[in-house]
Amino acid sequence: MKLLTGYNRILILVSTIGLICIGFLFYHTLSFYLNKQIDNNLVEELMEVKNFTDIRNIKPAHDLYDGLVIKYRKVNHPDTIKQFADTAFYNPKKQRRETARYLRTGVSYEGSHYEVTIFTSKVEWQDQIKSIILIIISSLLLLLIVLLLINRFMTRRLWSPFWQILENIKTFNLDQDKSFASVTSPVQEFQELNQAIIDISARIRSDFREVRLFTENASHEMMTPLAVINSKLDTMLQSDRLGKEESETLIDLYKATSRLTKLNQSLLLLVKIDNNIVGEQEDIEVASLLVERINYFQELAQKRNLSVMTTLNPVILKTNKYLFEILINNLLSNSIKHNYENGNIEIILSAHGMIFKNTGRAQALDQHKIFDRFFKDSNSEGTGLGLAILKQISNQQHFRFSYTYSGNQHCFEIFFPTALLDIGLSP
Repeated sequence: MKLLTGYNRILILVSTIGLICIGFLFYHTLSFYLNKQIDNNLVEELMEVKNFTDIRNIKPAHDLYDGLVIKYRKVNHPDTIKQFADTAFYNPKKQRRETARYLRTGVSYEGSHYEVTIFTSKVEWQDQIKSIILIIISSLLLLLIVLLLINRFMTRRLWSPFWQILENIKTFNLDQDKSFASVTSPVQEFQELNQAIIDISARIRSDFREVRLFTENASHEMMTPLAVINSKLDTMLQSDRLGKEESETLIDLYKATSRLTKLNQSLLLLVKIDNNIVGEQEDIEVASLLVERINYFQELAQKRNLSVMTTLNPVILKTNKYLFEILINNLLSNSIKHNYENGNIEIILSAHGMIFKNTGRAQALDQHKIFDRFFKDSNSEGTGLGLAILKQISNQQHFRFSYTYSGNQHCFEIFFPTALLDIGLSP
């Protein structure tokens, strides 16, 4: 839920509850004062009834007196206390039942005692109350709607710098030299937020450049001593004066330096991919490139007596050739390296993507960790960066890379985005 939506919901809820409470209180307060007014009118009418009886010197006045309904009941002992209450009665003038307010008290005339009840209709009073409340509530509702519209307009205008800052954060890219765009706002909090983000982005960009430069320089500097070490080890291994124990030690050193060289090359490649410094994209005939790389790895596959089956459809893909070759090389290398003797490899190419299937150990890899850097199986002798490089290349080239295990086969799928395909040349 957005902040403004939540704020408006709370505002509407509070306003609605407030209107209900105000309406309830106003209705009962107005009814109370109107009842007081009616009671005063009833007292005046009672005085007029008494005066009429005394002056005319006749029996109690007519039961329909001055627009009121007056009823008499003879009693033995009159109750002179005035009783006021609401009731419903039949109005003979209007010939319908109505809500009314009545006054009940006792009067005496020529030694006789009577209980007199004066009824006055409340219909007109209630209609007035309803009209007054309707006018007030309508005015308040109209005022609330106007306030909500003004609030919506003003909040959008006031918060527009925030949305612009948020959009700038989303589009901020360390690989680009473009600095974080400044946003002007009359609101002090947004000014401070914008300045803080500008300062943070500048520090991040500076630190990123230093780390990238250090990584590149360190990787390049490591290549020279590693090459010298490998060369010296090759020379020493070819010497006839070494004993068995020394030869085994040198072989272990050679393997370690070779692994260190591969690790350094992999890290350098990841740095290039992360910083998008791997060259331009071009149209590639994927089927021809696959055939070329399969022939390159054919000798390794034959040593393990692996069966390689291919289904290659012609596909033209716009991508970076250098990275795509690394992608195919790693997939083929993994299919051979992690296979068993007399196993099989199946490669399928279509306009949708590539599928590499290979037999191997009868256990699925951990799908949540296999693409993490330096994660490798306990039986693997690699650097733990192969699949991480594949995933990084796929992300950089906008491919979708996935792994599944079924039918005792490990399956790696790469899905090509339609935007990078030449549909005219694809099946």
